[in-house]
Amino acid sequence: MKLLLRSCSVSALVLGLAACTTPPPQALHPGDIPSNFTAPTTPEMANAPAWPALAWWDGFNAPELPPLEKTALQENLDLLAAKARVDQAHARAGIANSALFPALNATGTARRSGSNIPGTTFNTFNVGGQASYEIDLWGLNRDQLRAAEENEFAERYAAETTRLSITADVANTYLDVLALRQRITIAKQNIAAARRILAITEAKVQNGVSSNLELAQQRAQVAGEESAIPALEEQEREARYALAILLGRAPEGFTVDEVKLDGIVAPAVRAGLPTDLLERRPDIAQAEASLRSAHANVDAARAAFFPHIDLSAGITQAFNPSSLAWNIGASLLQAVFDGGNLASQSDLAKAQQMELLVTYRKTVFSALSDTESAMGQVTSLQEQERLVTVQEQNAAEAYRIAELQYREGVTDLLNVLQTQQTLFSAQDNLYRALGGGWTVATDQNAPEDRFSPLHYFPIAEALTGGG
Repeated sequence: MKLLLRSCSVSALVLGLAACTTPPPQALHPGDIPSNFTAPTTPEMANAPAWPALAWWDGFNAPELPPLEKTALQENLDLLAAKARVDQAHARAGIANSALFPALNATGTARRSGSNIPGTTFNTFNVGGQASYEIDLWGLNRDQLRAAEENEFAERYAAETTRLSITADVANTYLDVLALRQRITIAKQNIAAARRILAITEAKVQNGVSSNLELAQQRAQVAGEESAIPALEEQEREARYALAILLGRAPEGFTVDEVKLDGIVAPAVRAGLPTDLLERRPDIAQAEASLRSAHANVDAARAAFFPHIDLSAGITQAFNPSSLAWNIGASLLQAVFDGGNLASQSDLAKAQQMELLVTYRKTVFSALSDTESAMGQVTSLQEQERLVTVQEQNAAEAYRIAELQYREGVTDLLNVLQTQQTLFSAQDNLYRALGGGWTVATDQNAPEDRFSPLHYFPIAEALTGGG
């Protein structure tokens, strides 16, 4: 009978231990990840290397940009805050790890006693130690440690996501500054051209060849072009201020030396396979680690239902062998009634896990969408740039002819006004296209020395339908 009871106890123990550690939930299923991207590509993209280089901004042929990126990576305040959160997560993992070890404490006392009777004053010294240890029989402490470690990984990946967003924002904001400066230059050239026509119109009015209506129309054209300058200058200032903040600097006194987009080229790049994207996006790795941390919390909440067993020991010594005292004991704590606290904690952990499971799937699908959209934007904007360039060249020739004909009296001012507007609009659209011709949503190239998300989440098994 005793043997039977002992066997049943061992079996119950094994089953209990097995119940406390469970595999993570299946987040992806076969068919969730497409075999290839479908967005249109340009010939340059088709022949470019797959995935961007780590320092992709070097390919823009903008000497001023790499130093700005280096400064941002060292001094950006959001990035410094993200690194501090990594340190906090590492410390919390260390705290969780300490629960797996015994707690040892040394004690010591010194006392001087006496009375008014001579010779009764004496000193007493005691030293001792205490030790306590919680037997992690059900894996509660190990589950909590696993949750803390996965949370640390999530914070590390979050810092990488912040880093990539910052480098993209620095490049985009820098190009915005140059594009706005170029638009200001074009606007001033347009004003100069409009003033030339105004001078011709004024001369014709004085000679009685043109009417005051034409003069008012051209003055309105000049004023309209001039009115665009203050808004463009304000946008350029705000873009510089934003760039200063990205560099961790105050906006006052910050400036950019380059003034034009001339010579800057968009580096060609293409995406690899969608499955590769899962290993190259730190935001996906962050979602994976967060999900695994939540699953460890589910296991910890399950283990909390089992008894807590603590061992303790103590020893004291008063510098006298006969005064040596020691003790050793064990205690067991089992919740009998807690008003549903443990059950609610378990339900909460499961609900948080479900939320993060859905968040992970959304993160993966959003990453695929980001890549498709960025590829499509590059393709469409390059085609837009080509067509607008053709428009601008023909509009410039039409304006040259219209201005010459108006000077010689062959055409009226209305034709000149129309060609002016077409030219000015085409020039502005061209530099808008150049300024926005390369969109980097995130740097998809995670550093090689970071943790591989596949090491912590069974993506490959999910893609193949494995357990």
